[in-house]
Amino acid sequence: MAAAKPAKGKNEPPAPIIVKKVTVVAGGHHGGAWKVAYADFVTAMMAFFLLLWLLGATTEKQRKGIADYFTPTLVKLKEQSAGSNGMLGGSSITDADNYPNRAGQTGTKAMTIPRDTTGGPKEGAEKIRRVQKMQERLAAKLEGNPRLSKLARQVRLIDTAEGIRIDLVDDADFSMFQLGTTVLTPQAAELLGAIAATIGPEAGGISIRGHTDALPWRGGIGANNWSLSAGRAEATRQALIGQGIGEDRFRKIEGVADREPLIRDKPTDPRNRRISILLMR
Repeated sequence: MAAAKPAKGKNEPPAPIIVKKVTVVAGGHHGGAWKVAYADFVTAMMAFFLLLWLLGATTEKQRKGIADYFTPTLVKLKEQSAGSNGMLGGSSITDADNYPNRAGQTGTKAMTIPRDTTGGPKEGAEKIRRVQKMQERLAAKLEGNPRLSKLARQVRLIDTAEGIRIDLVDDADFSMFQLGTTVLTPQAAELLGAIAATIGPEAGGISIRGHTDALPWRGGIGANNWSLSAGRAEATRQALIGQGIGEDRFRKIEGVADREPLIRDKPTDPRNRRISILLMR
């Protein structure tokens, strides 16, 4: 006969409770990381289709305005640049470089072009040919004259958003005007003759802007850099008219004194004195 189990008394401790924790690790397609990647993909696709809609729903002029709004520093940099050194050593905004959205980068032929579009590779190529033709014509004028060939380094030709700009820059050895006056030097007058022969056959209005350095005027003199820069721009206009440029082609004559220096860290540098002739598009 089996022995009977002793009965548990009231003072015996209860049996221990064992708690087992189970950690479920999600793996494979059951995880949540794919949701983040998918959300990024959907956002990118939405932005892409929004871009396509903007390209198809806007005009060429509107697209240029949008592009300029998002790249103001690029436009400002190119407009205020005076190019590199050397004969007609200006740079063009259509040159290939490291900036985004430039003409030097290739595109796709599958893009739908709106009917009212006026830009594109063909127009860009025409602009480049126009600049090159003006460069060749002006270079031939300068090289064919021994006196003017020495001044070739004073001439910079730059393609800007507004048109083709020709900068006539002073230096320590050359000045467009007699010191502190609006009187053209004989060399400058001859140089403007070559400029007039270059821009004369080209279509478009003409704008002239005068620049000075930051050298202060003597006390008691009523003139200042503002009136001097404007007067020199007007003297340039008169000289171009005398060389056969029609008076009705001029759209703007202005002087900006020393507020737009070419050499920013040296406002008194003579190279800040210059005349900018813009052949508008």
